[in-house]
Amino acid sequence: MSNPQPPRIAGPETRPWQRLRELATTVGAQHLRDLFASDAERFEHCSARACNLLLDYSRQRIDAEVFAAFAALADAVDLRSAIAAMRRGDAINTTEKRAVLHVALRQRAGQQLGGAEVERLVLAERTRMLDFAERMRRKYRTVVNIGIGGSDLGPAMAVGALARYSEGAPRLQFVSNVDGCQITDVIASSDPVTTLFIVSSKTFTTQETLANAHAAREWIAGALGEAAVPDHFAAVSVNTAAMNAFGVHPDYRFEMWDWVGGRYSIWSSIGVSLAIAIGAQHFLAFLDGGRDIDEHFASAPWHANLPAIAGFLGVWNANFLGLPTLAVLPYDQRLARFPAYLQQLEMESLGKSVTQGGTAVQWGTGPVIWGEPGNNAQHSFFQLLHQGTPRAALDFLLPARSSCGRQGQHDLAIANCLAQAEAFAFGQPLDVAGSVYKVHEGNRPASIIAFDALDPATLGRLIALYEHKVFTQSVIWGINAFDQWGVELGKKMCAGLVPAVTGQGTEASAGAAPPHLGPLLETLRGWKR
Repeated sequence: MSNPQPPRIAGPETRPWQRLRELATTVGAQHLRDLFASDAERFEHCSARACNLLLDYSRQRIDAEVFAAFAALADAVDLRSAIAAMRRGDAINTTEKRAVLHVALRQRAGQQLGGAEVERLVLAERTRMLDFAERMRRKYRTVVNIGIGGSDLGPAMAVGALARYSEGAPRLQFVSNVDGCQITDVIASSDPVTTLFIVSSKTFTTQETLANAHAAREWIAGALGEAAVPDHFAAVSVNTAAMNAFGVHPDYRFEMWDWVGGRYSIWSSIGVSLAIAIGAQHFLAFLDGGRDIDEHFASAPWHANLPAIAGFLGVWNANFLGLPTLAVLPYDQRLARFPAYLQQLEMESLGKSVTQGGTAVQWGTGPVIWGEPGNNAQHSFFQLLHQGTPRAALDFLLPARSSCGRQGQHDLAIANCLAQAEAFAFGQPLDVAGSVYKVHEGNRPASIIAFDALDPATLGRLIALYEHKVFTQSVIWGINAFDQWGVELGKKMCAGLVPAVTGQGTEASAGAAPPHLGPLLETLRGWKR
């Protein structure tokens, strides 16, 4: 792997950024009704197709001039060479001096992304993991993934999204929260004889994961005896000593590498629960879908490059139109957890206030990501989006075919999606509404990402599309999308507070809590007595 590269110039320091500021006061101030009226072929001019995905951004408040300025911006920050550096295995995670090679996890033999040795490691571990997954599909009735963050959100989301491909698989369960409720519910509905737990923790020291893992271990050992523990626990970790002490079967262990961040790790052995759910063949199709987007992102011109376009729109809405949030609205219940998955992917990656060069940013960076399945959302928070004072950009995810074989009902979902996109764009003026209370301003910018059906390859394409969208935005903003120092401080402080909360440990350790927490801690202790 190559040495770290010096920080690149950030987008706000370039001339195209200044041009975009000017266009925000002209094009950005126009209503979408006027933008459509002035261009009879707006859909053709503001949409792109690749890898069996359609990105319709005609309802975004941009035009050809805005897009040309973004293409110039991408060239000014040298996005193309940044993509190449990632694929080579350069240490583009500059604060941790690491390569960023989730793209290598999706490669086929002969691509050598990250180099020949990385390819060898990836392909060998993939084969081990998929062989294991096929065996476990036949051996157990319940498989429980214990992890948190990237070790939970990705696999849990994908298993739900691809439920129609899990026929004949064990029941898949996911445990992440430290409060004990999830593990209690899983144990209550499972048989220890036919249950496998997968502990996903790179260091095997993550507090939440270990608390749940030890609860599961106590249950297995109590029901079947200590000797049964190795046959009921697998792990994805690098901490051999900790796995030995816990009792993880030597053949049930899988490797992680420091050049893959947790939120980018579903393509690795962290995805073993997904492989168990959908089988090796479908997991490989999932990887193929991600690789399709990788190759497209690396080679397509900006005007046809789906991740780059999505990244441009994200920067335009956040920095130039003053829209600090993005609502992700899948019109498919199988994608119910996709907004939560994107919350970590985007907000952990882009929630930065320091540039690659170590200086404070003087511009906005990552927006807040949120959302729910669109049809349910229509009856909850769409009122605020249509008529409230806050503003948001919108992403609609729309499959053409039903994920559960009920096409008639899914056609209703399609109609709802298109109707809402139209209403957000064009609104309803007073002369049509007939009452001030029924006026819809419209002009809410939205993209529709449409696709044939939610199959493994398509899910892989969707995830990779958003991964590379995030990378595009990070290069433009001049920030590191691959560290997460903001996650660490609270975890560190929690370790110091545990003795004070539990009442265990020495008097000195229990008294280490800040004095201002004393009254609250005393109240909590009183309620626990």
